[in-house]
Amino acid sequence: MSAHDGAEPGTSPWLRRYVPAAARPAATLVCLPHAGGAPTFFRPWAERLAGSLDVVPVCYPGRQDRFDEPCITRMDVLAEEVAAALLPLTDRPLALFGHSMGAALGYEVARLLRHTHGKDIAHLFVSGMVPPHLVPPGRRHLEGDEALLADIREQGGTDAALLADQEFRAFLLPAIRGDYRLMETYAFTGADRALDAPVTVYYGRQDKDVTAEAAAAWARHTTGPTEVVDFPGGHFYLQDVLRTLVADVERRVLASVRGPASSSRPAALSPR
Repeated sequence: MSAHDGAEPGTSPWLRRYVPAAARPAATLVCLPHAGGAPTFFRPWAERLAGSLDVVPVCYPGRQDRFDEPCITRMDVLAEEVAAALLPLTDRPLALFGHSMGAALGYEVARLLRHTHGKDIAHLFVSGMVPPHLVPPGRRHLEGDEALLADIREQGGTDAALLADQEFRAFLLPAIRGDYRLMETYAFTGADRALDAPVTVYYGRQDKDVTAEAAAAWARHTTGPTEVVDFPGGHFYLQDVLRTLVADVERRVLASVRGPASSSRPAALSPR
């Protein structure tokens, strides 16, 4: 896989498209990776949803073909950059999906799009993250490499296997540390009900950092409906329920842009 895989000539360095968009996609689904994550995490999503949605993952500085760029370690700066990059995509309905750090970033981007650029999103999907007003401060970004590695291993993400290799570890750790700093210094400053979009909250029932109560508290941040969906698994539950999760995201996006009757997919979830 090339480091430039998914980047299209003449497009923003922030955006990737791994599968050509359908001739007339119903909406664009922008995917925001977790701390230390890369846009390739969402390649399977693009392959599954190509028939209905234009899936566009975001690439943060400091990884893949942006390895030589310094990581952004402030949430407000990163959100401003991503929001600006997404403006050309607002010619059709836009939905955001973010996992972990990407969920907090998705909220901040949606808030900026609405209040700074006058662009409302169709749907916000937040996964594996407490709402902005409950994000705790932290100091792990100030600790040694082994402390960061231990935390990544505990969460069980795909990065854990790569970090066993010293070469990959040296390549990935700066981005991981930068993203940890971003989240551990993030302080919510927005107003309540800053969004009016529907919000769907996904989390793993064994995720020690996200409780059912915390997931439900996302309702504080939108005047639209908030729904909470839990799955078996920990922080990276989504790797084990990919098929079900992606189908649910697709159904909800189509319902948001076309109305509930537009989707024939059942509402009940059966993780597999």
